[in-house]
Amino acid sequence: MTTIEFGTQIQDHKEILRNYALKLTQDMDDANDLVQETYLKSLTYSTKFKKGTNLKGWMMTIMRNNFINNYRRNTKRNTFMDTQEEQYIIDSAKTYNTFNNGETKFIREDLERAIDTLPQDLRLTFEMNTLGFKYHEIAEKLNIPIGTVKTRIFVARRKLREELADYKQLYNFNVG
Repeated sequence: MTTIEFGTQIQDHKEILRNYALKLTQDMDDANDLVQETYLKSLTYSTKFKKGTNLKGWMMTIMRNNFINNYRRNTKRNTFMDTQEEQYIIDSAKTYNTFNNGETKFIREDLERAIDTLPQDLRLTFEMNTLGFKYHEIAEKLNIPIGTVKTRIFVARRKLREELADYKQLYNFNVG
């Protein structure tokens, strides 16, 4: 199986992986990062995938392992030793923060709806870019010039900014 065929097959599980990542991280940005890391590792280690194995399960295992490794790395980074006479391990991670998952759900639905309203050529190019494909990979896969890829991504981002302008005012975030 070629890398392009493998890449096409792993894209079929995009929605399932995004939902699983959101369930693990409870944060849309972290979930998107986790999905991208999963796609990257899946493509990097595609030679280790054995035909006949459950691809979705294989990718979800990669995602879970990435999440656990990131969690351990962050926990270790947020832990330090007190240098006083009595040494205590202090965890500086904030455990008192709350997060409104309902609000995130509405934001995600609005974002997905806005992406779905894009014309097919813009949407496909934009989604491939958000999945981590490089411009030249997108151009090669879609058989279009690299300048067209850049233009489509630029136009898609501009349309999404216009569509989601209310969120910029409310939360001060930028799309694209």
